[in-house]
Amino acid sequence: MPSTGAQRRSDTRQRIQDVALDLFVEHGYEKTSLREIAERLDVTKAALYYHFKTKEDILVSLFEDLAQPLDELIAWGRAQPNTLESKEELLRRYAEQLKGASRLFRFVQENQAELRDLRVGETFRSRVEATVELLLTPDPSLADRVRTTTALFSLHVGMFALKDVEGDPEEKYDALLEVSFELLAAAHRGGGRGA
Repeated sequence: MPSTGAQRRSDTRQRIQDVALDLFVEHGYEKTSLREIAERLDVTKAALYYHFKTKEDILVSLFEDLAQPLDELIAWGRAQPNTLESKEELLRRYAEQLKGASRLFRFVQENQAELRDLRVGETFRSRVEATVELLLTPDPSLADRVRTTTALFSLHVGMFALKDVEGDPEEKYDALLEVSFELLAAAHRGGGRGA
């Protein structure tokens, strides 16, 4: 079956996103130009403009593609009972999202300053905060809030921090998840003591 025009546009959009993300990771967001993206794709800037008018438009599209599964995960988490098992499953599913978007999260880690000034930074931050809130026990102590937040952020920072450590990526992922579960369980045991 021949591909449709919509399919070709979608493929081109995906290629642009992939190449732009590669360049954003390699050179940083600020140091990457639309011209460089077009050159790497071997297309004209006009062809690139057909899909995206600015670098920020490309970046927004990358985060929008990530946002839908995160929004679905947050909705799923809100429908679950407030148990340690549910929170662990939420954390496991969140970790799978991170693993699937590892290049984007690497970019986030390496370009935090630039993201602070862009609208995608706030959008992403709000989803992370919503996930932390779902992982918290009712009326957590400050220490338990720190444990819970650290459980989530250890997944974010861990893969980046361990990228140069020898070992199988799956083993690293499992170790990070194990540590995150330990922090979450400690917060769950201590939950309800107030601030």
